Amino acid sequence: MTFDSRKYVIITLFLLIGGLYIAKLFYMQVVDDEWRLRAAQLAEKRRLIKPPRAVVFDRNGKKVVQNKTYYNLMMVEDNIVDLDTSAFANLIGWTREEVRERFYRLKYVDSSWNRQRQEMEPNYRSYKPYAFITEVTVDEMAKIAPKLENFPGFYEEVSSMRHYPYENAANILGYLSVVYREDIDRDPYYSGQDMIGRAGIESYYEDHFRGIKGVKYVVTTARSKDIGAFEGGKYDTTAVQADPIHLGLDIELQAYGEKLLKGKKGCIVAIEPTTGEILALVSSPTYDPNLMVGTKNIRKNYGSLKNDPNLPLFPRPLQSQYMPGSTFKTVQALVGMQEGVITPESGFPCNKSVVGCHNHPNSQNVSQAVQFSCNPYFYAVTRRIVQQNKDRSSFKDSRIGLDRWAKYMHSFGLGKRLDIDITGVASGNIPDPDYYDAKHGYLKWKFSTIRSISIGQGEVQLTPLQLANLAAIIANRGWYITPHFVKSIGNKGPIDTYRVKHQTMVDEKYFPYVVEGMRRCIHEPGGTARLARVPGITMCGKTGTVENFKYGKGNTLIKKPNHSVFIAFAPMENPKIAICTFIENSGGGGGTWAAPTASLMIEMYLNREVKDKAKEKRILDAELSIWL
Repeated sequence: MTFDSRKYVIITLFLLIGGLYIAKLFYMQVVDDEWRLRAAQLAEKRRLIKPPRAVVFDRNGKKVVQNKTYYNLMMVEDNIVDLDTSAFANLIGWTREEVRERFYRLKYVDSSWNRQRQEMEPNYRSYKPYAFITEVTVDEMAKIAPKLENFPGFYEEVSSMRHYPYENAANILGYLSVVYREDIDRDPYYSGQDMIGRAGIESYYEDHFRGIKGVKYVVTTARSKDIGAFEGGKYDTTAVQADPIHLGLDIELQAYGEKLLKGKKGCIVAIEPTTGEILALVSSPTYDPNLMVGTKNIRKNYGSLKNDPNLPLFPRPLQSQYMPGSTFKTVQALVGMQEGVITPESGFPCNKSVVGCHNHPNSQNVSQAVQFSCNPYFYAVTRRIVQQNKDRSSFKDSRIGLDRWAKYMHSFGLGKRLDIDITGVASGNIPDPDYYDAKHGYLKWKFSTIRSISIGQGEVQLTPLQLANLAAIIANRGWYITPHFVKSIGNKGPIDTYRVKHQTMVDEKYFPYVVEGMRRCIHEPGGTARLARVPGITMCGKTGTVENFKYGKGNTLIKKPNHSVFIAFAPMENPKIAICTFIENSGGGGGTWAAPTASLMIEMYLNREVKDKAKEKRILDAELSIWL
């Protein structure tokens, strides 16, 4: 082959190879969308836009949770040029040492800690943006922003945090904190410094509160410097704030309840009987929810709140489990009538040799027994419920009767967790045969062993939420809707779960006798709740005095001041509010402290004012938390 021939062959090969490259590039860039999208993915930067969380209103349209504008001072290290550390520190109100420490933490601590693997992994990137300072107020940023142009690499970013116009309802509303690694791994919605609900309704309704993130695609250089919007922003989406949440809560009633319980340990639960909406849920001591807004405040305040011996973070209405005392007699009377072991006109003598009692006339019927709160009466009623001669063995007979009794109690929502829309709710305890088998042995117990349950003592443990719901059941004459906080999300109305009526195992016809007894308890001579009277309001209630013990050295029981408990509803006909008030270590009976406190709450809710200032002052001035 001549030289000229070889020359043409080589030229031809070059042309063929070049043509193949050109064709391939044309195919990748014009014909094949996959390659086009891959190229776009390399050039674009996907930025998530976080919407403000849903706002919250009370039942009267008052805003109880809102968003307040804050800023983050962001930085990109690669864009920082000749930083004058002293001038920068002076601008943000820090020292030079604090600025250097912050750079160190960003590089080697904050952005490197892997919570899941519990080790340090370097993942800091000098070309990525990081928050140098978070939670900067509007006023603070107004001083910083005008001079930021003197410090290349730093810029402001708008953010928001929660704000509570009322310093109340902390245990209901909950708080937010920065997501953990496990949150991000569990739900791809979260990333970086996102906030998540950690308690209260903020946690329970988190999926709604957070809204829908928006996406903005930005074309960047290899060093993450913005060039512009990707394809004119046609793939961008707008962040969507979730619909507002409307609560059944009356924030002014809630605030009044917290005021009444100041200086006391205890709680108040108020429910609208016909809807199950919670009007107030007071836990005392409590705290201002604004103390738990933002990472800075949480770091500053959480430890002291958690370590406070009075437990302000502990939601007493939901998690405290107390003996209900004489308030329990209402349900014993209802079960006794339903089972046919007594009639509404059954009477029993007040035989103090059987069980101790205060001085009052013998109860001639159920209504009088509730009015006088006669211990021997309800001892006799409960014995008849448990021992119905269904078996010749008193042990087997008690087992059969107690099993039936426990089923009745469960139908009243007692001894089981109410499906309320908040986390951390206790179930209480209604002892059944299996419970006593485990405690005493199979067929080694009978009614005489467990008789304390007849007057709400011993192994019976209920939460204040359950007791308030019991009051609502009696107000409704036999049914309830599960207590709940959220009245509506947007304009959708009640959630389906909270539209369902739960019927008890007791017929409606038996409730009027207990209702009348509860009315007499307040409005007739010999009643135990005379301090609960409010002129113009026919109220029905039942007091309880709960014995209180603690274990001392050598496992010995030490008697402490009694707890004071009261359940009530009002008005007697077409009730608008049912309530439980529980005051720990008060040293008085249910009629001494809990009953007048509840009556003030009822008067405030129904009349929007309290006229008996002397009663109000007595409760406000009482410092009962001295009883430890």
